[in-house]
Amino acid sequence: MSVVGFDFGNESGVVAVARQRGIDVVLNDESKRETPAIVCFGEKQRFLGTAGAASSMMNPKNTISQIKRLIGRQFSDPELQRDLKALPFSVTEGPDGYPLIHARYLGEMRTFTPTQVLGMVFSDLKTIAEKNLNAAVVDCCIGIPVYFTDLQRRAVMDAATIAGLHPLHLIHETTATALAYGIYKTDLPENDQLNVAFVDVGHASLQVCIAGFKKGQLKILAHSFDRNLGGRDFDEALFQHFAAKFKEEYKIDVFQNARACIRLRAACEKLKKVLSANPEAPLNIECLMDEKDVRGFIKRDEFEQISIPILERVKKPLEKALAEAGLTTENIHAVEVVGSSSRVPAIMRILTEFFGKEPRRTMNASECVAKGSALQCAILSPTFKVREFKVNESFPFSIALSWKGPSPDAQNGAPENHQSTIVFPKGNPIPSVKALTFYRSGTFAIDVQYADVTALQAPAKISTYTIGPFQSTKGERAKLKVKVRLTLHGIVSVESATLLEEEELDVPVVKETAKEPAKMETDECSADAAPSTTSETDVNMQDAKGAAAASGAENGVPESGDEPVQMESDAKVEAPKKKVKKTSVPVTEIVYGAMAAADVQKAVEKEFEMALQDRVMEETKDKKNAVESYVYDMRNKLSDKYQEFVTDSEREQFIAKLQEVEDWLYEDGEDETKGVYIAKLEELKKQGDPIEQRYKEYTGRGPVIDQFIYCINSYREAAVSTDPKFDHIDLAEKQKVLNECVEAEAWLREKKQQQDALPKYANPVLLSADVRKKAEALDRVCRPIMTKPKPAKPATPETPSPQPPQGGEQQPQGAESPNAGNANATEGASAGSEVSPATEPMETDKSETASSAS
Repeated sequence: MSVVGFDFGNESGVVAVARQRGIDVVLNDESKRETPAIVCFGEKQRFLGTAGAASSMMNPKNTISQIKRLIGRQFSDPELQRDLKALPFSVTEGPDGYPLIHARYLGEMRTFTPTQVLGMVFSDLKTIAEKNLNAAVVDCCIGIPVYFTDLQRRAVMDAATIAGLHPLHLIHETTATALAYGIYKTDLPENDQLNVAFVDVGHASLQVCIAGFKKGQLKILAHSFDRNLGGRDFDEALFQHFAAKFKEEYKIDVFQNARACIRLRAACEKLKKVLSANPEAPLNIECLMDEKDVRGFIKRDEFEQISIPILERVKKPLEKALAEAGLTTENIHAVEVVGSSSRVPAIMRILTEFFGKEPRRTMNASECVAKGSALQCAILSPTFKVREFKVNESFPFSIALSWKGPSPDAQNGAPENHQSTIVFPKGNPIPSVKALTFYRSGTFAIDVQYADVTALQAPAKISTYTIGPFQSTKGERAKLKVKVRLTLHGIVSVESATLLEEEELDVPVVKETAKEPAKMETDECSADAAPSTTSETDVNMQDAKGAAAASGAENGVPESGDEPVQMESDAKVEAPKKKVKKTSVPVTEIVYGAMAAADVQKAVEKEFEMALQDRVMEETKDKKNAVESYVYDMRNKLSDKYQEFVTDSEREQFIAKLQEVEDWLYEDGEDETKGVYIAKLEELKKQGDPIEQRYKEYTGRGPVIDQFIYCINSYREAAVSTDPKFDHIDLAEKQKVLNECVEAEAWLREKKQQQDALPKYANPVLLSADVRKKAEALDRVCRPIMTKPKPAKPATPETPSPQPPQGGEQQPQGAESPNAGNANATEGASAGSEVSPATEPMETDKSETASSAS
């Protein structure tokens, strides 16, 4: 099982894997720890990650970046519209109101959903992990921002599915950071809580998390965030500053040229990094636009001045997080700063002023989320044993269920009243399960929605679940138990619906224990049921709302005042004679804006096709490079070390052929299939291989002949030796060895004379392989003779001393040992892989007994 953590950022991604010695961040093909989250579509293939970043300057309109900002958001979202203005690729509104990305791929315009493109980014990260682990990667944990909506979380899950991944947990980035911080701490208090504020300033967003640590556990106390405050905002401030400056000084408008915009933004990003460590920095770009070189200069003070609107927004999430946690700055014991944009000195200054203490940097700012995700994956995996550490995660939003219920005057034509209840309040533990009881006579619908959308740029309604059809046997309103789950990923869904019907039993009541089935059902629906170890709570919403609803409404559904009372009364009196029949009721799900299962499957197939195309193109490039490399390499060798092994005419003819292939490569053969390049290489090797073979034979023949001569001499010396250790070998056999040595020597002498008479450019008659075969044949004949062991001396018979019988070993012939059966059993056990050392002597005795019996 793979144990991998992915941190997919707005700008780049990081992959961490768990090994026996700890968590490692793996390197990509360029030996970098961070991989750009970029997909570039070309005429023949896609370029992902580092390859996509290299192509982005030359192909800006088909290079998709910052995909994290596009997933799960409506096209009309004001934030999305603001982001799209800075992106060079084309995005339009799809028929469902969500964005569609347009790019030229394989010579035609194609459309892709943001989820598909994210799947491509995940595919690239997955490939990096697989190359490093030399194993397939499926199970993983993925870090996501805490502010991701239900739809965005589903989009990440779908993208992972498209990439062939199976996320065990979508973990909040700040929680992953807190886990990576706390699990290695050995000095956490037993009772007093250590409160730590984690501030993550990323490329596009700011997230704040306050976590409470105790020995072996962490609890998330509060979350807050600003989705639009990150490093790119500082880049944008510098970009706007210099764009205006260059328009005034050089009369060029970079907004009219996509490539100029990309180059200026990249230069501004570098400038920001320089200003983080220096009080001033220059900006120089050659041939930015209209063949004009531009120069600029800015001081850190001026940079902070133009960034004031951004810096003023930093405090708000900090204040909100403290307020939600119910703490003051004095209660915060430490402040940890992470994120690629946390290095801006002005941000550090604001944090120091706010908390009254210097923020720490004990973790790697760019890798802590990936490492925390890998740790969480290791905790969930059976492959690794991880130090006991419990993570108490909390949900950042309030989730409500709403439905239409019949009013008391429904029979008079009055409209149905809309009712709702909050099932998962803000700060609810993750994961969690709640059960609601409904009384309905037919199919009904439940809407899952956000209770408060002020902090979200998203529609209130998440999904709708249709429960039914079902039929009550009694013809009256049926009792249904609906289970709602908040998953480990932070996704809310109606998991199941069960029809509960009471049936009378004909069996007379004999004992009090006959009440057990009804009791179990009551316990299951109890409002005060103890939460399980997975922090699932089973809550009967009837009981929860009973105090608030004076009219006796159950779960917000108005019923006649005496009906619930009658039900309770029946349950008490008739419980011994009744049992509860449970029937599963179908639940149909509609998630607004999410990909249908069929569309996800199509996207998986499409991704497989594109990956295959990429692989074919890479293999084609490799074969083309092999032809080109062979041409250059062979041409150099023909005038160097192969010079003596080829005739002048043959050399000229081969060099002409190599030149012809080189010209073809850069003209007609510039764009050919893999098979054509393979055929070209084979065609060249038909001429080149004999030359190469002659050279290899010449250089390799000498050591092989020397070894053969040493072998002949060794056997000859042994055969004529007077050493006593060879006295037991017959003279005839020794003569046979001598004859073989003479024959082998004669063969070698003859072949060597023939070979020495030939020029180097002629095909050799004495091959190294033939010499080796001759040496093996000689060895096959001579070795058994010369290594024949001396005959053993006849053993003098000794009278065995009589031994007293042990454990019934002395048995009459044909009698069966009483332990023979046990001996067989013992032999069978010893064949297994695990035998207790304490039993081995006993087993040996049994085996001896069995053998003596036989």
